[in-house]
Amino acid sequence: STLTADAFTQPTQIARISARPLLYTSLSATSDENEPLPEFDDDEAEVKKDNEEADKFLQKAEQLREQIRQMESQIGDDRRARYVEQVENDNNNNDDDDDDDDDDTPKKKSLKGKRVLILGANGRLGSMITRYLLRTHGSEIKEAVAAVHFVGQATTRGYGRLSYEVGAEDGVGTIGSAWSSEDERNASFEFDPETMGGYHLNKLRIVEVELLDPVQVQTITEDVDAIIYCATDFDGNRPKAVASLNAAFLFRAIANPTKGRVEIEGLRNCLEGLTATLSDQRWKEQRRMAKYVGESAAEVAAASNTSTSTKKPTDPTQFVLVSTCPDAFGNFETPFGEFNGMKRQGEKIVLDEFPSLSYSVLQMGKFDDNFVQEGQELQFADAEEDTVVVDGVICAARTEENVKKAEQKRINRRDAARAAVDALLNEDIEGKKVQVYTKVGVTDIW
Repeated sequence: STLTADAFTQPTQIARISARPLLYTSLSATSDENEPLPEFDDDEAEVKKDNEEADKFLQKAEQLREQIRQMESQIGDDRRARYVEQVENDNNNNDDDDDDDDDDTPKKKSLKGKRVLILGANGRLGSMITRYLLRTHGSEIKEAVAAVHFVGQATTRGYGRLSYEVGAEDGVGTIGSAWSSEDERNASFEFDPETMGGYHLNKLRIVEVELLDPVQVQTITEDVDAIIYCATDFDGNRPKAVASLNAAFLFRAIANPTKGRVEIEGLRNCLEGLTATLSDQRWKEQRRMAKYVGESAAEVAAASNTSTSTKKPTDPTQFVLVSTCPDAFGNFETPFGEFNGMKRQGEKIVLDEFPSLSYSVLQMGKFDDNFVQEGQELQFADAEEDTVVVDGVICAARTEENVKKAEQKRINRRDAARAAVDALLNEDIEGKKVQVYTKVGVTDIW
């Protein structure tokens, strides 16, 4: 085909590039073979211009790469800081008071979204603690775990007391006649929303545990945020094996006397279990943060104080131990030591052996549900040292001053239950050992 002049005057670079091969073909086909090919004067200039533009683009690209490298070197710290701030805001944010938040106002302790474990929930005090926790904080807690301490085979000992206190028997009940079949004779209750709507029984979970078995205790303390420990081997100041002639307790004491005591070994098992679960929670938080910022969990733990802290300002006190005042009961000798000495030994374990846990030790006055009214103002007093060590065993110290005082602190069990639950949120007694009572009367033990 014949080329026209338009082939040399295309306005775009693309047209010029596509036209030149055609020109070369046409000229070479119509000219003499010995005639030299025409030269294009603008090739060298255009190539030089293109090279200059390419160099400019390369310089800009290198500048962008350097900026990206600088951003990548800073993004880990920036993302970590944003993540820590987000976690702190999520943990401290109160959905009900978003409009009233004030940075200068200290955050208060809260049970919102927390799982609380009550050990000894089948006892008289433990069942009342479970009731008070559900009735006052049932709408905000995640779960109340009522642990029933049993020896040997699981039994229903104490279930009736716990069932009554939490209101499980307030529903519509049915029971068959005495001559009916066994299934029909058993009483059953159905949930009544009109009566039981505020009991929050949907937040209650009951577990059975032998507190002297570390494996069982480790299982029930998983994912627990706080523990109220009111389990005991004593009824008053006498071992239950003697006080109630309980065959299971008596058999354990005779067959395996070195297995331990609920006040000592059982308490230590629970503290170890809680320490392990809180450590596991911190590790999971570190891994979650490491995944977010793209670093290892160890690097996150080293770089972030928040991820390694054991407790946030809004978290409840992690361990509340219910013990007894020195003047509540007289001593009772056991093969393992005196009653008051064993109580003080358990308190010492909480205070000295687990420094990573926040705690409150409550030395309750003598329980008196007959002559001490409930609903009275709680009174607190600093605990006094009342023990001596004899032959390596902690024992109660009987002094003339104790006899001369002839006073005894007393408290109604329902007020004691209120004090135990409130201790989870009471900042004034966190990290302390205090005596709790509502009335002071004449002693009945000296």
